[in-house]
Amino acid sequence: MASCLGMYIEPNIIKYAKVSKERDILTVESFGIKFYDKIGDAIKQIISDTYSFKVPISINLSEESYQYFYMFSLLNKNDLKKAIATEFEALCSEKGVNKNALETRYALVNSLDDKEKVKVIHISTNKNALNTLQQPFVEYKVSTVTPIGTSISNIANLKAKENILIINMEEQTTLTTIVDQKVYEVEKIEEGSATVLDSINIKENSYSKAYEICKNSTIYTMEGKELQDEENEYLDDIMPTLYKIASKVKDNLANSTVKIDRIYLTGTLSVVNNIDLYFQEFFKTEKCEILKPFFIKDSVKISMKDYIEVNSAMGLALQGLEYGLKDMNFKQRTWKDDLDNIFAGSGKSEGTKQKSSNNVLANIFRFDLKERLDNTERWLMRLAGGILVLTIMYSGFSIFLSKTIEKKNKEIMEVKGHTTAQIAAVTQDIEKTNTKANEYIQLTDNLKNIRAEVEENNRNKKVIPNLLINIETAMPRGVQITSIENTTGNHIVINAQSEKYEQLGYFKAILRTQGILAPDTITSSAGTKQGDLVKIVIEGDLP
Repeated sequence: MASCLGMYIEPNIIKYAKVSKERDILTVESFGIKFYDKIGDAIKQIISDTYSFKVPISINLSEESYQYFYMFSLLNKNDLKKAIATEFEALCSEKGVNKNALETRYALVNSLDDKEKVKVIHISTNKNALNTLQQPFVEYKVSTVTPIGTSISNIANLKAKENILIINMEEQTTLTTIVDQKVYEVEKIEEGSATVLDSINIKENSYSKAYEICKNSTIYTMEGKELQDEENEYLDDIMPTLYKIASKVKDNLANSTVKIDRIYLTGTLSVVNNIDLYFQEFFKTEKCEILKPFFIKDSVKISMKDYIEVNSAMGLALQGLEYGLKDMNFKQRTWKDDLDNIFAGSGKSEGTKQKSSNNVLANIFRFDLKERLDNTERWLMRLAGGILVLTIMYSGFSIFLSKTIEKKNKEIMEVKGHTTAQIAAVTQDIEKTNTKANEYIQLTDNLKNIRAEVEENNRNKKVIPNLLINIETAMPRGVQITSIENTTGNHIVINAQSEKYEQLGYFKAILRTQGILAPDTITSSAGTKQGDLVKIVIEGDLP
């Protein structure tokens, strides 16, 4: 007979239920609610009270978030996995979140909006929060860690082709939409029992008393006032939260494409009397009722309402008994888990496991275990058992080490890829910077050249007029200048004529001695006699 202890944990309160399975028959062995100050002591007490020291424990995930992606249904398993990882990585990048700090799981369901696509129910949680959640259970056997949003559906009586909505009003409220017996969507809203219990706790200074007040409160309905005001003094703490939850659910259903046939209410706030009637006033076409576990029958000894209080814990227990979505377990397997499975077998009783072990040893050594064993045979049996244990331990350690190395290699590749991408980005930035620097240098050189040309032009504008003035002042009598030409750059060509060679020579000497032209550059042609005039060409550079 397989058993599992479900524990729904939230601040100040733990709901627990130990459920056993014999073939297809489910039985609740023990259940209850415990209020605590120190969670470690509370867990230890619950495990002791339920005698669950070696029983698998199923607990709820905390701080999880839900994302939804749509993929083409024709993708194979590997391509689908890569596509989902890519979508989630893009979402993390958009929100500025480190995806390596998150643990993720996902499940697939057929999309109602597009028949060619599947809807991905993607759930993520912070790895540090996950480790903190499991820390109080290091001495015990935690088998599953699952979100309550998907686990609560395990206890519902799901019918084919019926769409239901489960409103689980625990610390926070989760809205679980189930289409044709499959979880289709989960949404979280902030309003929940924590607001109500905290408000009453401030007045009563007792969390357990605040819970009992909720349990014993009866809310008004439109059909009549059932209690006097003095008997419902805490309704002011309860009703605003219920109204917010009902209003938000009503808005969600109005905007949803899924037509809901039935609404189930569960969680801490569902213990308030008449809550199903209150919610029914918000929903005219959908039937509202309290969620009752499908496997529990009405009993004279135990009230159904007492069972309903721990619905969340029972949903988790059934998850540990392999009900519900198998891929939503956030518990990471360790070598200890592998060894436990090897020794425990798969759903076998202690007698069956012992018989199987004896048969293995008997086949190896061909002993007749019905006869009394001698000392040699006993020692051989012990040796074989020791070798078998060592082999199993070695195998388990090898599996653990291999998975650890594989995980670390994957993390290294991710870090390496991220580093390479950052280096490429830095290199690209350097190239852009160098390009801009070269453009700046080119622009600076162009500016300098333009400035030099401007200065040269300005200087030349002043030099020619000055030259003409100087020549006019220094030119001797009898000398005529027929032309002055600035041929190239600073080079000047002067055509002069006179009746005498001496006057032209004197004029040339004046140009040199007075520095009208650069002395070292002055040259002249031989004089040419034309009639009464002697013509000469004098060349030189401006000083």
